[in-house]
Amino acid sequence: MRQRAMLVGLVVMAMVMAGCGGDTGSATTQADGGAPVTSAEGTTPTTAADEPTTTEGAAVDAPEAIRIGAVVSLTGGLAGGGAQVARGYTYAVDVINENGGVYVEEYSTSLPLELDLRDDASDPNQTTSIMDELAGSDIVAYLGGFATPVHAAGSATAERNRIPYLGVAVSTQALHEQGYRYFFSPFPKSPDMARTVFEMLNGLLPEDERPYRVGIFQEATDWGEELGPLFTQEAESHGYEVVYHETYAPGTTDYTDLILGARAAEVQALLSLPTPPDAFAIYQQMGELGWKPPFNLVIRGADVPTWNDLGAAGEGVVLSTPWHPALGFPGTEYVNDRHIEEEGRPADPVVGSAYALIEILADAIERAGTLDREAIRDAIAATDGLETIVGPITFREDGTAPVPNPQMQWIGGAIELIWPAEAATADLVYPAP
Repeated sequence: MRQRAMLVGLVVMAMVMAGCGGDTGSATTQADGGAPVTSAEGTTPTTAADEPTTTEGAAVDAPEAIRIGAVVSLTGGLAGGGAQVARGYTYAVDVINENGGVYVEEYSTSLPLELDLRDDASDPNQTTSIMDELAGSDIVAYLGGFATPVHAAGSATAERNRIPYLGVAVSTQALHEQGYRYFFSPFPKSPDMARTVFEMLNGLLPEDERPYRVGIFQEATDWGEELGPLFTQEAESHGYEVVYHETYAPGTTDYTDLILGARAAEVQALLSLPTPPDAFAIYQQMGELGWKPPFNLVIRGADVPTWNDLGAAGEGVVLSTPWHPALGFPGTEYVNDRHIEEEGRPADPVVGSAYALIEILADAIERAGTLDREAIRDAIAATDGLETIVGPITFREDGTAPVPNPQMQWIGGAIELIWPAEAATADLVYPAP
């Protein structure tokens, strides 16, 4: 992302505030004390005398702000993850606006970002209806929420409305095999997640200590049907054996049979991908039944800070998500410091991933030079090597992007980075307590 001299950034900010009545959105401290998240290089502020004009000579009025529609689960079963997503979006918008906004060549000026944040109540039907409503407004892009069900609805709706849509906390590879042009997701997908867990186990544990007997609790959803067989495939290719593989319906309240079956099969490594409410129910009931295998991977369900409320039942559980402050990419220090100040703990895993989407979108708008949705879509697709808080981003043709897939573990009530080993903040606790 291009950087500007501080003087130019201050002049542009002053100009935007004057043009917008002094309101540039919420502001925060500049990230890491360094460069803005997005800016323009080699530009000069627009004055009334040189305001852009049409070919007929009439002035082209710049909008007061660049509006973005964010549909996030702030209530309902996905609210724990949705809160992380919303914080990530808010933090990045604040940093960009603090530093003058996004330069738009069409108007020869920088404009602040305005986040129109809506709650879909963890209901994919509401995701669709809200996005359809936003399509009739002047938003330039959609931002999604947390978990595959709402993203499945969101990506299809974005395609129908021909509006670019960026989302994290969605790992279903199948969504990127629908031929969608408007859906972009720099987040690890099922093949990455299935492979990485066994690479980590083989990389951290001696051969004679590995949990070779694998159990899979497969959610009866599209994502479950995709990831379950991949777990089996990767287990076998890395020298493990799947000894227990059962399916359950989301929202199940009694997991006793599932748990007792895994215990009878002498499962040593339990792999699952439940929603947070289902994950809480599974591990609470495991605690009541007095059984927990030596290794536990809980994708998605253990990403929320309230996992700590489970106490001993949730201790030692491993989670898989693409960002941790210890990875140290640009912008991390600001996000982590603000999160500690506001939430009382280091930044949650999905906060950084959501923050990156704003970085990507702002960069694409600047390169597009316009607020035209199709031009912005094309600029997002052309993103190549953009440095973000989750690492460099280059989109593939299917809207995915290679990103890190670190592994973390709940240790002593905190989320510690355990893989990759060179960046780890703690050693893998094995067997789990």
